[in-house]
Amino acid sequence: MADTVPDFALIVIGDEILSGKRSDKHLPKVIELLASRGLQLTHAEYVGDDPDLITATLKRAFGSGEIVFSCGGIGATPDDHTRQCAARALGCELVLHPQAEALIRERMQDVAREQGQPYEPNRADNVHRLNMGVFPVGARIIPNPYNKIPGFSCTTPGGKGVVHFVPGFPVMAWPMIEWVLDTQYAHLFRSAAWLEQSVIVFGAMEATLTPLMEAIEAAHPGVKVFSLPSVDHPQHGRHIELGVKGEPQRVAPAYTSLLAGLRQHGVGLGPELVRNL
Repeated sequence: MADTVPDFALIVIGDEILSGKRSDKHLPKVIELLASRGLQLTHAEYVGDDPDLITATLKRAFGSGEIVFSCGGIGATPDDHTRQCAARALGCELVLHPQAEALIRERMQDVAREQGQPYEPNRADNVHRLNMGVFPVGARIIPNPYNKIPGFSCTTPGGKGVVHFVPGFPVMAWPMIEWVLDTQYAHLFRSAAWLEQSVIVFGAMEATLTPLMEAIEAAHPGVKVFSLPSVDHPQHGRHIELGVKGEPQRVAPAYTSLLAGLRQHGVGLGPELVRNL
């Protein structure tokens, strides 16, 4: 593949997730959206509604060189801090984005029409709603097919990292994330999915197998070795699932070497597993 694929990361913002009031649905969905395009999520982070913590998290994201999706906190209520924190992290001002303003006004007119009410642009609540279009200087909008209230994307001046900000509501966030992927990162999609091949290993400890894992990665560039221990699996009991993953043509020889190394260790081998990523 000609293009080097950057890391993809996810930030989920909101006290309601950390308190358990709501369960996060973004993580599994983003994994799914990326996987269907041959991509993978590198890491995820949950952050409460603390402006200083959000700012620090976003500052790291902008400096990371990663493609980051941030879900939540971009509304205009007192507990929504993400837009302001993004500006602080970038060291820039907040401004009303003209395209966002037009879309928000269009949405307000739609609602007034649906309710059989006149559209009053200067009414206090309508003026307040325009705050949802106040973004850091230089932001680019992300269309919202659900209710037209856009999200936004920001990049550091040096172009090191980019963060795409979407609402916390899945019905809005997920199609917006798909739009970002399909319109901005299609050149990174893998035409052939990655392959994961592994075997169930009995009677071994991870520490004993670590040198073998390191040797496999060193001998097979582009392949990742993984180890998933289990102590109470309902079918296999105590075991380690040991495997390799990467482009299919790289996985086959690496997996052959892994099996040969395991046989030299004299461990028990169980079922073999294959999974397309």
